[in-house]
Amino acid sequence: MELKGSSALVTGGASGLGAATARALAAEGVHVTVFDLNEDGAKSVAGEVGGDYVVGDVTDPGQCQRAVDQAASGGTLRITVNCAGIGWVGRMIDRQGAPHPLEPFESVQRVNVFGTFNVMSKAAVAIAKTEPLEHAERGVIVNTASVAAYDGQIGQLAYSASKGAIVGMTLPAARDLSVVGIRVMAIAPGLFDTPLLGMLPEAAFHALGASVLFPKVLGDPTRYGQLVVHIARNSYLNAEVIRLDGGIRMPPK
Repeated sequence: MELKGSSALVTGGASGLGAATARALAAEGVHVTVFDLNEDGAKSVAGEVGGDYVVGDVTDPGQCQRAVDQAASGGTLRITVNCAGIGWVGRMIDRQGAPHPLEPFESVQRVNVFGTFNVMSKAAVAIAKTEPLEHAERGVIVNTASVAAYDGQIGQLAYSASKGAIVGMTLPAARDLSVVGIRVMAIAPGLFDTPLLGMLPEAAFHALGASVLFPKVLGDPTRYGQLVVHIARNSYLNAEVIRLDGGIRMPPK
């Protein structure tokens, strides 16, 4: 798919994987709309890439529609990348013998699963209205899963469940949208050097990098952005989840 001159919506684009994706797409001539709760970060990244930004919450369908409308107004919307997400750590039974609370489990699903669904479904409607390209392709949606969908660690029940749901949505969404020429892919990142991991002590930070099979470093978010660009370009990639993890297989803890 030709990228130059098209428009893209990137959720969670104010930092980390989303910001790297916004930069990578913009470097290919794509007009990027950043959708994030962090107004300062979204404004900064949008200014850097010459795009637009929308401040909002992916769990709110109305705000998702507003972001999609903004992205579509900036050009022909053909690319949507869902990077917005949160995590939470908690065991099924804690050290006091109490069960895993429902509220944080629900919160993680609302943001990671419902948020991805909200944006994906509304973006698909907008992309489906565009003029078809070669082989009747209209665009691509890329969602962010995680290696935790496969290698969930102790305390990652809520997060792993949410990322497993994104993996599970990939094939049926691609099948649903094939009739309108929209591909659906997911990327399952491993350990990446994002602001969340940047809060760890230096020794722990380096230990995580050493645990990667090869190369023994944490993933650079630019690698995620590069893969998004390749997925968008390569029209034969569809209905698949790609692990981007340096070969790591997460231990129980």
